[in-house]
Amino acid sequence: MLSLDVQLQRGNFNLEANFSLDKPVTGLFGSSGSGKSTLLNLIAGLAHPDNGWLKLGNKHLFHSAKNINLSPNQREVGVVFQDSQLFPHLSVNKNLLYGYKRITKKQRRFDENEIINLLEIGHLLKKRPIQLSGGEKQRVGLGRALLASPRFLLLDEPLASLDQGLKGQILPFLKRVKDELGLPMIYISHSIEEILHLTDQLVVINQGRILGTGHFYDVIKAERVKNVANSMGLENIITATIISHDIASGHTIAEVKGKTLLLPLTNRFSIGDSCYLSIRSSEIAIAKHYISQISIQNQIKGKIISWIKNASCVSLLIKIGSTALTVDITPKAFSDLALNENEDIYCLIKAQSFSFLGKTE
Repeated sequence: MLSLDVQLQRGNFNLEANFSLDKPVTGLFGSSGSGKSTLLNLIAGLAHPDNGWLKLGNKHLFHSAKNINLSPNQREVGVVFQDSQLFPHLSVNKNLLYGYKRITKKQRRFDENEIINLLEIGHLLKKRPIQLSGGEKQRVGLGRALLASPRFLLLDEPLASLDQGLKGQILPFLKRVKDELGLPMIYISHSIEEILHLTDQLVVINQGRILGTGHFYDVIKAERVKNVANSMGLENIITATIISHDIASGHTIAEVKGKTLLLPLTNRFSIGDSCYLSIRSSEIAIAKHYISQISIQNQIKGKIISWIKNASCVSLLIKIGSTALTVDITPKAFSDLALNENEDIYCLIKAQSFSFLGKTE
């Protein structure tokens, strides 16, 4: 278990973090400048809090009152950065063994060949970093961190510099590390899709403050997290079960609380999988009755529960079965439609407006 209660002030930035983690993998989620990397540096010993304590299991890594501040190499915490930071003058094999050779055989938790086979990098051993692709560099960087035999692993936006295709290649290797090695880790990212590929456990940070910790679905819907989530496109999170993939029509068909939805065609999920979807509140249109002969594929009946009106929009809360959606329309549309509380209406949603976030655990 990793637990901490730390404070740090650097110029105008102030960090206050207090939480405990006991799950195999936790995602640390927030926008750029929120404090994610600063928190990672404090855990790894690359920066030091002004006050507080930090503990891995029963071992204090830092404790200001007890004057404890272990050096990075004493913390048994491995780090994989956005840039793999391989030594350019060393071969892949020598990069991998850099930390491995600096610990005793008794300290070694993983075998060299085990990690090379797990990450499928045996054919790269004689190459130099300059000869590697971005994805290969990250796999070697991950292997080097693992062979230093950490008790805890920190991954700081390890896929941020890779294109979408390479991200899809690396994520399965990270999942294999999780599933086969059982090494607890924090995965830091501003991409919820990457985090959900590995875990549904989440810590949300914003402007140096921890806004929520726990299961993704509970945290992301919390009132304290709402503004941050919305700003990053995470609105109207729902869970859906994949029913079928209709190639002819170009849709994946899913069920949500007994209602059928047409979604963008995807091969990410199999029939029977449960997944998280999101839909921006501005992407939902409203009609007072069902409309025939229209290209919008999803027309879902619901009831207006409440609304909040401001100068630029009216935010409607619409209940659909046991699910509630927030829908933003203009004040003019609200007035023209003469909408009322408890009125039945239809939510019109294009299939392509849904975003797949990840599989539920």
